[in-house]
Amino acid sequence: MERMSTLDAGFYFVEHENVPMHLGALAVFEGPAPSYQELAGLFASKLPHVPRYRQVVRTAPLQVLRPAWAEDEHFDIGHHLRHAMVPKPGDARQLRRLAGRIYAQPLDRGRPLWEAWLLQGLPAGRWAILNKVHHCMVDGIGGSDLLAEIFDLDPDGGPPVQPSGGELQPESSPEGNMAVSIADVITWPLRLLAGLPGLVLQQLPAQASLVAFARGLTRSAQRLAVPSAASLNGPIGPRRLWDWATASLSQVKEIRGELGGTVNDVLLAAITRGFRDLLIERGELSDGLVVRSLVPISVRAADERGVTTNRLSAVLANLPVAEADPIQRLRLVRDQMDEIKHTYQAAGAELLTQILGLAPPTLLELGARAAFQLPQPLVQTVTTNVPGPQFPLYVLGRQMTEAHPYVPIGGNVRIAIAIFSYLGRFSFGITADSSAAADLDILAQGIRRGLAELQAPSRASRPAAAAGR
Repeated sequence: MERMSTLDAGFYFVEHENVPMHLGALAVFEGPAPSYQELAGLFASKLPHVPRYRQVVRTAPLQVLRPAWAEDEHFDIGHHLRHAMVPKPGDARQLRRLAGRIYAQPLDRGRPLWEAWLLQGLPAGRWAILNKVHHCMVDGIGGSDLLAEIFDLDPDGGPPVQPSGGELQPESSPEGNMAVSIADVITWPLRLLAGLPGLVLQQLPAQASLVAFARGLTRSAQRLAVPSAASLNGPIGPRRLWDWATASLSQVKEIRGELGGTVNDVLLAAITRGFRDLLIERGELSDGLVVRSLVPISVRAADERGVTTNRLSAVLANLPVAEADPIQRLRLVRDQMDEIKHTYQAAGAELLTQILGLAPPTLLELGARAAFQLPQPLVQTVTTNVPGPQFPLYVLGRQMTEAHPYVPIGGNVRIAIAIFSYLGRFSFGITADSSAAADLDILAQGIRRGLAELQAPSRASRPAAAAGR
């Protein structure tokens, strides 16, 4: 059995009835829709490439050991591949409503932690696959890699090749497992301690890096003192609203080229406009207010693509919703993210995760649940950007035309946003607690307005720039 990392175990522990911790994506395809049997055959043929899809989580009494992955000897793909019809007329609104209901349902923790839903009833014969994968299994980048494993790169990939039988590996004896587990309990903290100096040197290789990191901690503490929109925080119920907004990659690159910053800076500035509109509509915007966002950052190495585990760090960023000028909003976001990057603040979260791994699993579970359930006004949202493939993907010869991401909400953070890019387009997948965000469409529309208002001045600046040249 393979035991979870500290971060994977944390995502497993924090889940409770109203907070299912799965990631997801809704992929829309050209028609005609395949049959359920055809899709089941395809997934069965792909399972050997994704071993985690046939593994179940095993836990020890009182969580004295970290959760572990073991082969599910009673695996049945019918428990994981589901089917539903989108209610008529099958438009985007009905599709989002159905997806929100499916995403609100927790995965069965007694089985491998994934589901795929075949959704039919879309106009023009189109159809969709809705994926759900538990966050303890994979992060956003890893989920994108899994997507590429399940789907095909060639429209003429041929019929699925069914795997030969007997691929399950026999488990070792209970006595052997117990001996390995006891040894793991003893050696795990020692291995983490031994690896900490190397991790510090990897993240902060020079004395100047350490000085910059310390300076960045001071600036981060100052940002935490800025008043944030605590009205966005609150208890979370069992139901979800899910919406999306889209933008073209060329539009975002045009803005970046004219106004500076990174692609992610432009996306964060657009999201800032969305939250600004939401707070104005609710009558809750005041001078100097920010919406504080947790921004996950991938720390995957190039040779870790396709690895089914979480390789994440994170930073906190203040979205300047009180700033009325869109250009100034982008500058504030850009300057802040540049400072976070140049002072290595993501290293702090990664080091903290390693240190938390020194705690016994029982304490890790209690700490993770307490941190997720205690009320706090520090963070109002999560904004995560996952680069997707810029080449077409296919399922049974049908091309995927759209892909919209889903990210879970938790603690008392009622709104979270995931960004996924595919074939020259971005999709902002917005997840919200249904009891707290009936006006979610205002946020989605605000994101679109945020990009449009940044593109307008960038276009206006071109004639002057051309004349100057």
